[in-house]
Amino acid sequence: MTPRTIHPLLKSALELGPPILFFIAYLRLQDTTFTVAGRDYDGFIIATAAFVPLLLASIGVLWWLTGRISRIQVFTAVLVVVFGGLTVWFNDSRFFMMKTTLVYGLFALLLGIGLWRGQSWLQFVMGELLPMKDEGWMILTKRLASAFVLMAIANEIVWRTQTEAFWVTFETFGLPAFLFLIFMAQAKLIERFSLIEDDEA
Repeated sequence: MTPRTIHPLLKSALELGPPILFFIAYLRLQDTTFTVAGRDYDGFIIATAAFVPLLLASIGVLWWLTGRISRIQVFTAVLVVVFGGLTVWFNDSRFFMMKTTLVYGLFALLLGIGLWRGQSWLQFVMGELLPMKDEGWMILTKRLASAFVLMAIANEIVWRTQTEAFWVTFETFGLPAFLFLIFMAQAKLIERFSLIEDDEA
């Protein structure tokens, strides 16, 4: 399938829609208990059960529209399916909360392994989107690996010490906002090591 470009707003809606809908569903169902086959499930479990197929559907539509799917999306989808399934199967919200720690922890670990080998695996994933010198990719990879470690630790602390409602808000808005700020803070680094200016020179 030939890669295609879609409108940025549509792309953002497909990527951000599932977690925001999960947040809305949780707010509406958090005080509700559902009985299925003689077993009681709270609002968090039901919202999680709905989130998993919704995320897969959004990734599928994005793949169908653009003709490509990133490795990060595949990796995230696998973890969501596994831990979302465990959450519903065992009727225990802790599995889904742990999923976020594992996602960011594994991102940090993979980037760290690449750095240990003298490589930027982040460049392997995002190199086509962000033309930059190898030195810049190494610096960016170190910074993002550190950010992912902090996010994994923060998630672990929050889900173990705060309320379920607080974690849902933190996971839906707090962590993505922090990652967005980290990326925005790299503007000077990207400008400094950009290959675009070299091409134009």
